[in-house]
Order: sequence, then structure tokens, then C-alpha cells
Amino acid sequence: MNTVSTTAPMAVPASSVLDQAVSKVKWRILPLFVVMFIANYIDRVNIGFVRSHLEKDLGIGAAAFGFGAGIFFLAYALFEVPSNILQQRFGAKAWLTRIMASWGVVATGMAFVQGETSFYVMRFLLGVAEAGFFPGAVYYFTQWLPNRERGKAMAIFLSGSALASVLSGPLSGALLQIEGGGFHGWQWMFIIEGLASIALCFVVWFCLDSHPRDAKWLTDEERNELTAVIAAEQKERDANKPGHVSAFSLLRDSRIALFCFIYFAIQLTIYGATFWLPSIIKKMGHFTDFQVGLFNSIPWLISIAAMYMFAALALRFRHQQMWVAIALTIAAGGMLASTVGGPVFAFVAICFAGIGFKAASSLFWPIPQAYLDSRIAAAVIALINSLGNLGGFVAPATFGFLEQRTGSIQGGLYGLAAASMVAAALVFLTRKSKTAA
Repeated sequence: MNTVSTTAPMAVPASSVLDQAVSKVKWRILPLFVVMFIANYIDRVNIGFVRSHLEKDLGIGAAAFGFGAGIFFLAYALFEVPSNILQQRFGAKAWLTRIMASWGVVATGMAFVQGETSFYVMRFLLGVAEAGFFPGAVYYFTQWLPNRERGKAMAIFLSGSALASVLSGPLSGALLQIEGGGFHGWQWMFIIEGLASIALCFVVWFCLDSHPRDAKWLTDEERNELTAVIAAEQKERDANKPGHVSAFSLLRDSRIALFCFIYFAIQLTIYGATFWLPSIIKKMGHFTDFQVGLFNSIPWLISIAAMYMFAALALRFRHQQMWVAIALTIAAGGMLASTVGGPVFAFVAICFAGIGFKAASSLFWPIPQAYLDSRIAAAVIALINSLGNLGGFVAPATFGFLEQRTGSIQGGLYGLAAASMVAAALVFLTRKSKTAA
């Protein structure tokens, strides 16, 4: 007797479907966000390479430079929460494209500043334009990746800032040597780097999707599985915080204040090093702008390796707060050591500090992400980032004031070391029993 065998196709296990979806998301979204962050960070910090040129051509001294470099972050803090709320309304695709286009226009306009007042105005407008990008990206990951993947994704994303710091030195140094067309080298630097961001916004518009349900590059099964897992994780977090149903109630939570201070301390050290490192390098010898840029890349190359090393350790030995504290302690030690010896020793010490402050930045975000109610996560993430980023105002403004009044930034370096140590101690107070990172 002949029998006909009808074998139904085997169903793909849900875990395999999820892994496939996550892999596709990481390969498509993370490289795009890294490139976006590189452009964002270069347009934000390239001002550090033109300090001497602004003083020579426009008469902008150390105190004015420090205030102008930092006022960006005041605007960033004022407009970041509204920007992130608007992203939820208009969608990530439209809003992140808008952010890139506007900051590219303003970054290009930096080439046309005429003195202190226009310098302040343009730096403030750049902060307004960029507001919302970073917390928007962080919140975007919560909508696209399961909890277990976000720490690694944040490390990859934040490597964009380290890569930008590596690239911005040689790139800006090379552009500073361009002369012609009625513009100085520093003007060409702003024009070319700003126009690059404008061009990138077209790529973002065509490649970015606002939600997993919009992703035609995922199969129906992958979209459904990814959406279901992320929704279940968010529901579980919400269930653990029944009293936290509004932004106002969360803002009264002491942990939110701790998150803000810890991130403030991290950013204080990062931007203190970022804006003043080129000046420290110039004291090491008679270097061209390009050579200064090459030296400036060294601490950030080291920090990239440190970020991945710490991310791997935190994944294997789960205790997020401990790893953040270790990283902050390393940062404090490096900044403290930079106050002794000459410029060369200071440079080496800051290279050591870079191991800590960049790793701390990437290790920090999974802690508040695991704590926040998803219904107000976007606004509170923006709040933490905006208030924390005020460190980017305090550090350069204080360093500029100290250098102009005393001829030294040593007091500022002591302050950075102290802030990092306090933050290292306070990070343990963010621990919680059920949903600790």
C-alpha cells in the first residue's frame, strides 16, 4: 500500500525568530546611529580646535571662549525635554531628520561669527538645534531592542562619540590648513563639517523607521515577536511601579536626582577634557594644527577599547553600579594625576582618565533605563541627559575663567576629580531590589 507523506514545515522557535530580528535591527540601526552621533559630536566639540584662531582673528579670549563653548549646553538643557516629547508625537524618522538638518545649518553658520556676541548666539542656537538627539536615540533603543541587548547597543552607540573624538582631531586639523575663497581655515572647518551633517539628514530620512511595525526589512513573524517581547518587558517594568504614573511623580523620586548628578559628574569630566585637551597638547611643543589633532586622538582611541572591555565585564559579572563606580574612580585618579608634572605628564594622565569617564558614560544608561516607567521614560531620560549635560557648560566656563584669572586650570582639574569620586559613591544608592540593572 502506497502512503503519501505530507510533512508540514517546521515552525521556527520564537527565540530564534527574536534573535534574527534583533540581529537585523543591530546591523541596520546601530551603524546609522553611530554615524549620526559622530557628525553630531564633531559639530559640537570642533570649537575646541579653533580657540587660538578665534582669539587671533576675532579677539575672543579664554573666558569668552569657555562661556561660548559651554552656553551650548544651557540651550540643550532648556529645549531637550520638549524636543523628546515632540519626537513621540511626530515619530523618530521625521524628528531626528529635523534635528540633523537644523544643527547642520547652524554648525555651518558658525563660520560667520564676528565677535563674542555672535559667537554666544550661534553656540546657543546650536544647542537648541541639537536638543533631543541623544535622549531621542536612547529612547529609540528602548522601542527596538530587548533589555538584554540595550547595554551592548549603548556601548556601540556611545563609541560614536569616542570615534568622533578620534576623527575630529585629524579632520579638523587638516581643514584648518585650508585657506582661500575669502575664508580662513577655521571657517572652512565649520562650513565643511556642517554641510556634511546636512547631507546625512537625507540618508536618515530614507533609512530610519519610527517603529518596528514600520520596518519592511523585517518579516511579519520577526516584527510580531520583537514587538511582543519589548511590550511585555515594558509592561513588567510598569507593573513594578504602580505609583509612578506621571512625570511629576517620578521627578520627586530621589533616584532621579541621583541619576542627574551622576551623569552631570560624568559629563563634567568628559567636556573638561574635550574642550581643553588641544590647549594642553599645544603646551607640549611646537605642533601644527594637524599634529595637535593627531595627539588629541590618542586618549579617545584608548577610551574606545575601555568602553568595550567594561561592557563585556558588566555583561559577564552583572553589577552595573559597581562597574560605573570603578570607571568613575579611574577617571578621578587620572584627572588628579594630571595636576602634577608638566604638560606631557598631564596628557598621559588624561589618557588614563579617558579609560574611566567614557566607560562610565556607556555603563550608566542601563541603570535609569531599567528603573523608569515606560509611559514617561522619554521625558525623564531627556531630563537626566539635559541636566547632566550642564556639566558641559560648567567645565569649559570654569576652566576659561580660571585660565584668564590665574593662568592655570589646576583648580578645575581638582574639581573634576572630586566630582567623579562623589558620583562613584552615590551610584550605589541607585540600586533597587527587583529591577536593578
